[in-house]
Amino acid sequence: MLIYVSRRLLWTPVLLFFAGLFIFSLSSITPGDPAELMAGQRADPEAIERIRDRLGLNDPFMVQYLRYISDAFKGDLGESYRYRGRDVVELLAPRLKVSLELNIVSYFVTLIIGLPLGFWAAMRQGTWKDPTATTFMLLVYALPVFFTAPFLILVFALWLDWIPVSGWSGIFSTQAILPAVTLGVPGAFVFMRYMRASTLDVLGQEFVRTAHGKGMGHMTVNRRHIARNALIPIMTILGFSLAGMFGGSLIVELIYGIPGVARLSLEAVFQRDYPLLMALTILGTTMLALANLFTDIMYSVIDPRIRLRA
Repeated sequence: MLIYVSRRLLWTPVLLFFAGLFIFSLSSITPGDPAELMAGQRADPEAIERIRDRLGLNDPFMVQYLRYISDAFKGDLGESYRYRGRDVVELLAPRLKVSLELNIVSYFVTLIIGLPLGFWAAMRQGTWKDPTATTFMLLVYALPVFFTAPFLILVFALWLDWIPVSGWSGIFSTQAILPAVTLGVPGAFVFMRYMRASTLDVLGQEFVRTAHGKGMGHMTVNRRHIARNALIPIMTILGFSLAGMFGGSLIVELIYGIPGVARLSLEAVFQRDYPLLMALTILGTTMLALANLFTDIMYSVIDPRIRLRA
């Protein structure tokens, strides 16, 4: 286990290197001069040239990229072009904290709804409860965020005046309720489908009938044999769904006015803020790599028969 994890972690910098190289290559062929963006529209050519020299933009492409990678491993992700020389880490850190909090609480909502509901529906296959629950969650999943979020705001914030709608005060604040529900509940349908299908597959296995034949209690069989084995295939989507939530959270952050990475990402794209785009790329790639590693480790935790080999 330790050797396997160590090897995967050692491969992560290689993955980051090539992902960063791809984005860096795109930035080099995109029209526009970052020095002009930082200097402003009325800057003279000499001032623009001084900025280019300071940023090393006159150096060859690979020299620029290797210098960036070297600085990145030291924790220096460069200066933002959009914010006139402000450090990228300084801009990203507080917003990333907010986005992580939003995604964590939304992920919790997804799991506590999707997994139990999928197991419950599978155990009631053949009754009206199974298709009713599945159809309801499908309808919720089909609703777009730009409809769900305004509807929740209208009902709970404006009509009932129960929940504040804008800003962010932490995971345990009332401001986290509506964004977490908006982001987490639709994703619960995916976990419900996987959990239902996995549970139905386990129910048909011989060891379940054997456990019942030995006189084991219904709840014991459900918990120790059916639910535990049904969770194993779910591990393949647990890690990646957490990483993928960041894409959906951008829209939620914009609608609810949450000071996360959403607005910063849009500004980086439209203002050609390449250092900020590079930092976001490194962040996303790191999350995917760690999510994949998390998935593999959780496999062995849930099912001891699975062994991770180097």
